[in-house]
Amino acid sequence: MKEPSPVLLPLLRSRAQVDMIAWIMLHPDQESSLVEIGRAVGVPGPTVTREVNRLAEAGLVRQVRRGNQRLVRAETENVVFGPLAALMAVTFGPVSVLRGLMADVAGVREAWIYGSWAARYAQQPDPVPGDIDVLVVGTADPDVLDEVAAAAGKRLGREVNVRRVRPAAWHKAEADPFKSTVTSRPMVPLAGGDLA
Repeated sequence: MKEPSPVLLPLLRSRAQVDMIAWIMLHPDQESSLVEIGRAVGVPGPTVTREVNRLAEAGLVRQVRRGNQRLVRAETENVVFGPLAALMAVTFGPVSVLRGLMADVAGVREAWIYGSWAARYAQQPDPVPGDIDVLVVGTADPDVLDEVAAAAGKRLGREVNVRRVRPAAWHKAEADPFKSTVTSRPMVPLAGGDLA
């Protein structure tokens, strides 16, 4: 029989749970439906419902009903909120934070996290990442991407490096050493492509 999660801190049992907690804790001012949370982190509805129930029982989220929708947000008054949000930011926060920031950038066709952080996220042994490497394929303004990197770095507590590649250069047939290296290792999607 599987042992139940500890009541004091029912956390970190699965990737789905961690991604949901990171998303909720790193968007504390946002009230979201369970469907929106599931879509944001690529988790099926029943899993979202089960995990949000656990978070509510622990007092980590507050809930309201609007019609037939159940809306949740981080319970920022809980003494655990600050440390938990900080822990989520430095460990699993890059996906949530960068997806949110990249969503509004014009000219981003595709974006991924790559490098040591992506390798660790994919459960591969790699050195503890000191920074976050982001690849953007598109025509986004480099100054805007620098602003995104600075904002993300501030929220995540580590340096964020964005490398922009034009679509024609990225999708060309001939081999490119950078592309070969990046695509031979784990990549975590942020925009475009398959985000699930």
